[in-house]
Amino acid sequence: MTRLKERFRGLYWRQMLVTMGTVLLTLALLGASYCALGYSFLRQERIGDMETRARVVARLSAGHLQGGSFADGAELAVLTGFAASVSDMNFLICDTQGRALLTSDETLSGRTVSIPESVMRQTLEKGVGTTRSDLDGSYSGKRLLVGVPITAADGTQAGAVFAVTLANSALDQMWHGFIGLFVMTACLVLMVAFMASSVTAMHQVRPIREMVAATRRYADGDFDVRMRDTDRNDEIGELAVSFNTMAESLQQTERKRREFIANISHELKTPMTTIAGYTDGILDGTIPRESERQYLQIISDESRRLSRLVRRMLDVSQLQAMDPLKNGSRFDVCESMRRVLISMEKKITDRHLDVEADIPDEPILVLGDNDMITQVIYNLLENAAKFATPGSVLYLGVVRRDGKARVTVRNEGDTIPPEEIPLLFERFHKSDKSRSEDKTGVGLGLYIVKTILEQHREKIDVTSENGVTTFSFSLSAEA
Repeated sequence: MTRLKERFRGLYWRQMLVTMGTVLLTLALLGASYCALGYSFLRQERIGDMETRARVVARLSAGHLQGGSFADGAELAVLTGFAASVSDMNFLICDTQGRALLTSDETLSGRTVSIPESVMRQTLEKGVGTTRSDLDGSYSGKRLLVGVPITAADGTQAGAVFAVTLANSALDQMWHGFIGLFVMTACLVLMVAFMASSVTAMHQVRPIREMVAATRRYADGDFDVRMRDTDRNDEIGELAVSFNTMAESLQQTERKRREFIANISHELKTPMTTIAGYTDGILDGTIPRESERQYLQIISDESRRLSRLVRRMLDVSQLQAMDPLKNGSRFDVCESMRRVLISMEKKITDRHLDVEADIPDEPILVLGDNDMITQVIYNLLENAAKFATPGSVLYLGVVRRDGKARVTVRNEGDTIPPEEIPLLFERFHKSDKSRSEDKTGVGLGLYIVKTILEQHREKIDVTSENGVTTFSFSLSAEA
């Protein structure tokens, strides 16, 4: 019973019940309205016909009814019977008190029949009276009666003629036929509405159920599930596309998270293993006392590298939470480039590099965060100096083009393989040469560059051909 209740609480059954309830209520209201209007129209039309025929009989009766009795009852009975035979009704001829003097209905022969006083008074005063009555049990069911007064030659009212419908009159048959047709039509409409609503509800609920199942699999770490209804041109199709986009984003995030954990584990494990190994060697006497200073220096270097790694990771987290374009600040990128060159002077000199600086004297104002862009230029120039061939030329320049300031850093050295270029900006990515020659890097410099530029809604381009590697990026510049 509980499972049945839970099932009917589902979206499918809710939509089905709402749709069917709405259709049923609409049919009931329309049916009641049309039945009332139809019956009223048929009844008024029938009353008009009965009134016309009753007036004909009243005119025939006027010459035979005198002083509350018939002068020639046999002739009037023949005329009244003839009128009843050619019409779908019977006739009652009454005196002014409502007592039936003559009837064409053989079932009332020998009975005392009286018209209700209120109907008789309405007929005589208003010229026509209408009611539904069984005439005090004279009929097995209620019949429609329409009465008109009988006016004598001297203008006095001598009585009244009432037209009475038959037991199975055309009005009743028509009414029953109308009810039957409506019920049949209502059942057909309900059946069609049920089938259409069922198909529509299932069409809408099925992808939602798939999404629920997919969400549960995502919770278990399986991000390979995709929705199939992406080709639908409705909200469900848009939801399916967005759902798949979300799944791909989650899958990519999960992949990066695993790569990050693997990389950070590797990067942290190396200096920590070195520190622990050499420290144990000094403590247990494995390392001779005369060599302790050498290994303590290694421990110190690895500790600093570990500190730089943690600091860089914190820097990346802070950068990802910042919005440098929010305040709309501007700064001179040329001045930032000059400051970076001055701070890099010793490293450039140690590598025996020549610098070609193409920096205009006039300022170029760009939109963004000065410190962050300075960090980008520093990281790119440091990376270029690190991998440049000793004695080669290191280029740093900026040009204004199409409302953008284009900053370029170029060095001469080994050509980067095309398949490795997309990996340069990944976290902790370092080439083999970098690992062997540079023990101070942590593989986050270019990743920080990409992160800062993405925060500025900009991208960085890399080319490496014939030993010349070029990094360039743009910033929005003032006219």
